Amino acid sequence: MGIFSRIGDLLKSNINDLIDRAEDPEKMVKQIIIDMQKELSNSTQALGKAMAAERTAKNQYEAAAAKSADWESKAKAALASGDEELAKKALENKVKADKNTEQYKEMYETISSQTETIRTQVDVLKSKLNEAKSRQAMLIARSQMADTQKSIAKSAGGFDPNSASDKFDRMEEKIAAKEAEAQAFSEIAAENSMENDDTAKQFEKLETDSKVNSELERLKAEMGM
Repeated sequence: MGIFSRIGDLLKSNINDLIDRAEDPEKMVKQIIIDMQKELSNSTQALGKAMAAERTAKNQYEAAAAKSADWESKAKAALASGDEELAKKALENKVKADKNTEQYKEMYETISSQTETIRTQVDVLKSKLNEAKSRQAMLIARSQMADTQKSIAKSAGGFDPNSASDKFDRMEEKIAAKEAEAQAFSEIAAENSMENDDTAKQFEKLETDSKVNSELERLKAEMGM
């Protein structure tokens, strides 16, 4: 039963406690599954050997019981033929066969009981392994989520909201200064444009007046005035 020395520990262990103590919970969970699979493989092999021994013991027991019955049948045949001495010899062999039968029976019952114990332990280990596999994905997901939350918490802990606010204020001031500068240039450009328009209008008026005077003189000349 030495191969089951660790099964009890595995069945009694609290997986959550193991994860709490593990440096890498994901690796720890996977290792637990691997260990339990190895134990299941070893215990299954042991069960196979125990079942083989049980069959051998059963065959020996049944063979001894059959031999006892055979000697008893021969003793009856000898008595029926009137040969009591031969019947006694047959019964002597029957007594020996009975003794062997009892020994094989006891051995068979012992091995059968041990085999049943091993079978029960294998069934329990299978159940625990299936349970561990079903919990594996959930535990790994929880571990990853905890790592994510921890990382976010660290990032948030190193973030200074006041410093960020100051940076935004400075950026806003710079943008406001640029906007004011752009507005000033727009106003200067508008003023220059108005001045240019006035000058152009003055020159246009001079040109118009000159043409009007020329036409006036032409008409006077034609009319003899």
